[in-house]
Amino acid sequence: MRLLLMSDTHLPKRAKELPAQLLAELPLADLVIHAGDWVDTATLDLLESLSSRLIGVHGNNDGPALRARLPEVARLDLDGLRLGVVHETGAAQGRERRCAERFPDLDVLVFGHSHIPWDTTTETGLRLLNPGSPTDRRRMPHCTYMTARATGGRMTDVRLHRLPPRG
Repeated sequence: MRLLLMSDTHLPKRAKELPAQLLAELPLADLVIHAGDWVDTATLDLLESLSSRLIGVHGNNDGPALRARLPEVARLDLDGLRLGVVHETGAAQGRERRCAERFPDLDVLVFGHSHIPWDTTTETGLRLLNPGSPTDRRRMPHCTYMTARATGGRMTDVRLHRLPPRG
């Protein structure tokens, strides 16, 4: 199963639209994961219309309309891979311990909020993934998103994609 991971799209505040490279990936994915801070419902509607399957959560910048449609935490089983999605995990320092304690029943946790790509594994084996942001790089050199595969209860082929500068 091919996965597409994104977060912190912040449309239309940080960009007017999603990058073409990211949009081209949508129909190729079996599951699209968005870890919050959509900001507008139009982005949710667009991803729902272009995705085979979409799992998303709301973030701290998402208002009542998005919160009514999206949970704070999403959990799913992908053929034995226990995956969760949440927007915020707190400061980078101590993140692995906090997440392992909060989500002991997961194999992978996808999160956002910082706009900083992250890929680590806790002492308990929980893999933490932050795809960064495709529209707001903040302190990072590039806007980013991730792809991965879920196969036989494992996540493989995790890849961070750098987007070209907007021009």
